[in-house]
Order: sequence, then structure tokens, then C-alpha cells
Amino acid sequence: MKSHGAVLLKTQQNVRNDWHVEELEISPPKRGEVMVKLKAAGLCHSDNHAAAGDQAVDFAPFLGGHEGAGIVEEVGEGVTELAVGDHVTCTFMPSCGKCVPCVRGIGQLCDRGAGLLQGVMLDGTHRIHTAAGEPVGPMTYLGTFSERIVAPVDSVIKIDKDIPFPAAALAGCAVPTGWGTAVRIAGVEIDDVVVVLGVGGVGMSAVQGAKHAGAREIIVIDPAEFKQREAPKFGATHAVGSIEEAMPLLTDLTHGRMADKVIVTIGVVEGTMIQPMLGLLAKGGTMAIAGVSSMWDIDARFNIFGFVMMQQTIRGGLYGGLQPSVDIPRLLARYQRGELMIDEMITRTYTLDRINEAYADMEAARNIRGVILYDD
Repeated sequence: MKSHGAVLLKTQQNVRNDWHVEELEISPPKRGEVMVKLKAAGLCHSDNHAAAGDQAVDFAPFLGGHEGAGIVEEVGEGVTELAVGDHVTCTFMPSCGKCVPCVRGIGQLCDRGAGLLQGVMLDGTHRIHTAAGEPVGPMTYLGTFSERIVAPVDSVIKIDKDIPFPAAALAGCAVPTGWGTAVRIAGVEIDDVVVVLGVGGVGMSAVQGAKHAGAREIIVIDPAEFKQREAPKFGATHAVGSIEEAMPLLTDLTHGRMADKVIVTIGVVEGTMIQPMLGLLAKGGTMAIAGVSSMWDIDARFNIFGFVMMQQTIRGGLYGGLQPSVDIPRLLARYQRGELMIDEMITRTYTLDRINEAYADMEAARNIRGVILYDD
């Protein structure tokens, strides 16, 4: 089956490379796999890390994309969970249901995650090749920057057919990551004062999660004036452009006690940011980090004495601590009831051939979330 996909022809540490739209050959699904004709793909910052050269990808061509939604076109041997014609959203973490994390109820940490960036399917082979026959490695077993994908059946989740594909695509990553980081990783509680740093799709979802959990004050910090204006629509009570602006506001709101929870959803988290962000946090408070850093950034500088004396906590969170197969359907049910804003986070849509423009818009903070739409 032919397709077109946006690939990186090479990946290099600390070197930016553009996406190239190439003709691809998609092989039929094997046992435990499905072929999906995608209708929408979200433009997540995680894929941009590979293009920017701060994510280790040991293969090329590399087919990006891990947020997507579409229609099942073909099922492989042994697949009984899905049928041709089913509507699905993608999850970047397939959960086997058998490893130690899965049986402990933390399927977002499934042992299959070890192979997410190896560029092969679960059996170690390829389903995607260039027109010349060269193997192509997909992002997280998916590669949603392609009109068609072949994925493990555990990497797709059946959804109701009345859910729009763009919203379903974002529900595969941005929404659960942000919502869960607020509700599960940070553990926002009723009457908390919360700070959210960086409000793209993940950050705006975190704002909504904090509001749902009962936060009294939700202060957004983002340098983009556009996002500051949009943040109150999603539940923010205040929006400022920097930590320096937030400090007097937070001090006044809390009578000097500072924030109960600080949620970090910045696109690229650097180690030098940790101490200033800890300065926003109250005694006994929790900082939850969902933003991704460069894989080679191992230096995080902060005052350990103050950290200990203030009894603060820093927590990392993958997928917001949510189990995709369980919690994505729950979040989509909230969306269907009008209790979760996803459509409103989609600022612009693009065709696949405009992907470099789309990521330029993301880096210039012109979008909360951009989405690629595929033709029928």
C-alpha cells in the first residue's frame, strides 16, 4: 500500500533537520497488528525534539508522529479487539498487560517502552519502506506523519464514531499527559494554588485538570501573549509572561506561602530552570515535570539545603501517570459531555506538505496545538 509520510532523512545530535515528505510503501499488518488510514495527526513537541537534534534517534529515515486518529483498514492474524471500519486513536505506549508495570496498574510504563525509539516493530522487523526499498523507522511504533500506518493492536484504542478525528488525535497524547500531570502526578487538591509553566496542548490540558481537581488559583506562566489571553478560557485565573512577573502575584495571592503545586509543561526543560521554578513552590509542595529535556542534559542545579528544609518534592510523569487504554476513553467521555475542551486547543490545521511551517508556528508560539488533516 502506498502512502506519503514526513520523514527526517538524517538525525544528528544538536543539529536541526527539516521534515521531507516522501512516498512510502506500507506492508500489510502481521499478527497482532492493524493498518489504519489516518484522518488527523497532532503536532507534538516530542517529534520536534528529533528534528532539533536533542533526542537520540539511531536510525534514518525516521518517520515522525505519535498523535493520530483514523479508521482501521486491515487487521492482522489474531486481532479480535478491532475490526475493519472501527475508528481509533493512537497511543504512543502500547501496554502488553503482562509485564510487572502493567500488572501493577502502571501500563504507561510498560516494558515495551524500551523499544519506542528503535525504529522497528515489536518483532524487530519493518512495515515501512521508501519507494527505493530502504527501511523507515516510525516514531513509537506509529509514525502518524503518514497517511497510513501499521501499528501493534495495543497501540490503538477504539473510539466512538461521533468523535471528531482531530480531537481524538490529541486525546492520544497531549490531553492525558497534561490532565494526568495535574491530577495524578502533581496530585492537585481542592483549594490548591497551582502554577502551570508553558501552555501548549499539554499545558492547557493541565490547566483543565487542575480546575477539575478543585484548584482555587491557577496561574499560567508563558511568554506568548496569545496564550496568556487564551488561558482563562481553559480555567486559568491569572496569566503572566515570566517567573519574575509571577513571584509578586503569587506572593500576594498566598500571603507569601507560594504555590502548592507547580506543573512544568514547557516544550524543552533545561536543568538551569529547576531552581527558579522551585522558588514558586510552597513548603511541602510538589513540582510535577511533564516537559521533555534534551536527552543529553544531565545537569539540574538547585539548592539541596533549601529543597530538604522546605520538604519539597519533584516528580517526573510519563503520560501524566495515566494508563492509556483505561484513561483515554474516560477523557473522551468527558469531552463528549462537554466537560473537557479539546477542539478549542486546535489553533491551526495543516496539510502534510506544510509540516515544517507547522513546526515553525509551534516554535513561534502561534499555536496551542497544530493538527495535520489528511485527505479522504
